[in-house]
Amino acid sequence: MRLTKLAKEQLCKFLQPGDSAIDATVGNGQDTVFLAIQVGLSGQIHGFDIQNDALINARQLIEKQAPESNVELYLAGHEKMDKHLPDNMRSNSAAAVFNLGYLPGGNKSVTTRTNTTLMALDLAWAKYLKPRGMLSILCYPGHPGGQEETEAVGDWLIKINAKVITTRSLGPVLHLVQK
Repeated sequence: MRLTKLAKEQLCKFLQPGDSAIDATVGNGQDTVFLAIQVGLSGQIHGFDIQNDALINARQLIEKQAPESNVELYLAGHEKMDKHLPDNMRSNSAAAVFNLGYLPGGNKSVTTRTNTTLMALDLAWAKYLKPRGMLSILCYPGHPGGQEETEAVGDWLIKINAKVITTRSLGPVLHLVQK
């Protein structure tokens, strides 16, 4: 089973209509659309990406698959979520999704970075996830800097001492963390 599918199956257990959620790495918008569909018209999704091309692709996908959804996209790094998220998201987000690495079909030299990822994870975990909310982190160790980021995420998970489900393979690593 693809890890993205497994992550979505687990996230479905935590997302209800009317919930709010964070897509920390919008990319081409696949996770953003999934989250928007899960929370419905009364929910809200806030997504972050540092590449304008990613946000353009995501907006097009949202228009096709979830046109009525309440989605806000920010051309900003996920470590800056605190500057953009509304106050009603604090301790009230049902899920935060991190699909690390690079934009599929994009410039592979533009990747998530360990330091900003850890800052964003700290923010999502401490300030935005509600009790029993789900954090999904998909790490890709195969790109330059990816192994370091994957290991740092593993260390971060130990530090927060949370209930974690981790898949292990030679390729991507999925961490599902319940607050």
